[in-house]
Amino acid sequence: MLPEEDLKIIKKELGREPTLVEQGCFLNLWSEHCSYRSSAPLLKTFTTTGENVIIGPGDDAAIIKFEDGYVLAIGMESHNHPSYVDPYNGAATGIGGIVRDIISMGARPIALMDPLYFGPLDTPKISFFSSR
Repeated sequence: MLPEEDLKIIKKELGREPTLVEQGCFLNLWSEHCSYRSSAPLLKTFTTTGENVIIGPGDDAAIIKFEDGYVLAIGMESHNHPSYVDPYNGAATGIGGIVRDIISMGARPIALMDPLYFGPLDTPKISFFSSR
């Protein structure tokens, strides 16, 4: 179900009540998975320019100078699987998107990590493979 604030915006723009199908489309398109609604303000605070930045972040991975003629392609997602679009079946768009973006820049993935964690620091993350 759409949040009331979103529904008000949609009604104003459409000039009418959205259909059930339209509401479903907005739910998906305005989700964190598709639009980064909650994480975009935080991600915008990251440094994206500098003397070592060859290609800044955008649709694909960023490229930075490393050392001795090497460069690094760095990709990041604000979400991982399971995603908002498919929260229970585990749509593997987070890591898959990172690997795709690195490869699309002509680089090879050499490491994957999960550097962002927005939960309480004193609460351990639960692995799918951990005992329950």
